[in-house]
Amino acid sequence: MSKDQIQTEDLKAFERRLTEYITHLGPSTRKWRVILVVATVCTAVGAWQWLKDETTRQVSFVQSLQNHPFFTISCIIFIMLFFFGIHKRVVAPSIITARCRLVLGDFTMSCDDTGKLILKPNRPTT
Repeated sequence: MSKDQIQTEDLKAFERRLTEYITHLGPSTRKWRVILVVATVCTAVGAWQWLKDETTRQVSFVQSLQNHPFFTISCIIFIMLFFFGIHKRVVAPSIITARCRLVLGDFTMSCDDTGKLILKPNRPTT
């Protein structure tokens, strides 16, 4: 095998592995996005009910939170999700592709969002 054939096979293997990895992240990313949307909607609905309640203005903050357990629990869950890194899990494929683009830029290549390699034309060096 010539040097060009070996490089081509290496690039194809790298592209297959990158595509496989990004595709593998898809289902878990979708799951975390759904969880984040549900937590956000529950927190927003609970906040709306909490703010619309007339007794909220007349009682202490802690007492108003006790009067609205749905809002309190959904808010705690929402905050815990961010402490456990849901924001990183939701955007994991885009983080991977951005880092790959950064590294591949040194080799006059790039990749799309699915992991397919894009070969850029060589620029003349001055």
